[in-house]
Amino acid sequence: MINTSLSLTNFRNHHQTDVRWGEHVNIITGPNGAGKTNLIDALHYLCMGRSFTSSSDMYVVRQEASSFLVRGTFRGSIRSSFEVACSYGRGEGKRLFVNDSPLERHADLIGLVPVVLVSPDDRKLTGEGPAERRSFLDALISQTSPSYLDNLIRYRRIVRQRNRLLSEPNMPPDQLDLMLEPWDRQLVETGSNIIARRAVVVDRFQSYLEKAHGELAGSGLVPSIRYRTFCDTGSDAPPEAGRIQKEYLTALRASAERERERRQTLTGPHRDELVFYLNDMELRKFGSQGQHRIFALALKMAQLYFYNDELEDLPVFLLDDVFGDLDRQRTETVMQMLLQHEGQSFITAAHPDKISGFSAAGRDRIVSYEVSAGQVKQTA
Repeated sequence: MINTSLSLTNFRNHHQTDVRWGEHVNIITGPNGAGKTNLIDALHYLCMGRSFTSSSDMYVVRQEASSFLVRGTFRGSIRSSFEVACSYGRGEGKRLFVNDSPLERHADLIGLVPVVLVSPDDRKLTGEGPAERRSFLDALISQTSPSYLDNLIRYRRIVRQRNRLLSEPNMPPDQLDLMLEPWDRQLVETGSNIIARRAVVVDRFQSYLEKAHGELAGSGLVPSIRYRTFCDTGSDAPPEAGRIQKEYLTALRASAERERERRQTLTGPHRDELVFYLNDMELRKFGSQGQHRIFALALKMAQLYFYNDELEDLPVFLLDDVFGDLDRQRTETVMQMLLQHEGQSFITAAHPDKISGFSAAGRDRIVSYEVSAGQVKQTA
């Protein structure tokens, strides 16, 4: 997928910015605070419907403005040119459009323009709690499977409803059981589908992770991912949702008393974990800072490779300030990996010298831009 043009109106520090991009590698440089990250955050809005730097759309509106608008034109191998737009107004909320037609659900945007994002926050993937890794896995699968995303949305709605019932004060146990029963059936059915799909994707993703980590680390350490859930998903064949449902129902009944005490749903894929290893060493507990950094970057490169094989259109690849912590050798390795990627990439860097190592053989695939105070100028 190629983003041919991008237009920003009152988006962060961009009053009115219009850019036409190169089809392969786009390098965006400029001092801190100039608006580099804002450009690829705008692209992320058009791919995922949200910012990757702000928790709320209201913080994205330019100061002294009441709304923002982002528009982008895309072209794919199986799709002719089409436009995606995102608008937000204070008091009006956010709206998404494809070819000027509003989307009924924000979820309908996911997967239309597949995207992989690399940012400094990726360190949370390997160093923080399981919610970060579940979010990565859910985003990974959702862009390739609309049915998975639908199940995920439905499952979260069911959990919220169950938690409301469990939080009801003074409800007699018999009445609570009666009220929970239909939600339990939906929880088991939907949650089992999520678990089964996660298990399949984690198993397939392993080879992509090994490839990416080997290219980046160049060591004998072999990375692996283990998917931990409340049931045995098996390893010889795709897990059967029916078998998972039986184990799910048993686990749900076993946790019923604890759920009443804690007033929340305690069993299901919303509590699953991904555990990362280098050989037999659990990365989160024993990995060095360098190993964490390389593993997180390898996860995102593996996501890119996975999408290249899984999707009919190549993903857009966004890299925000990722070279600051890499040595020259690994920086050059990432650059060569990008040049070999047939899709479109966007790279931000505060210091041009950090990315001066692009080989001369790839110069015809690179277009450079300089950003200053919200103004963008093509330099090469």
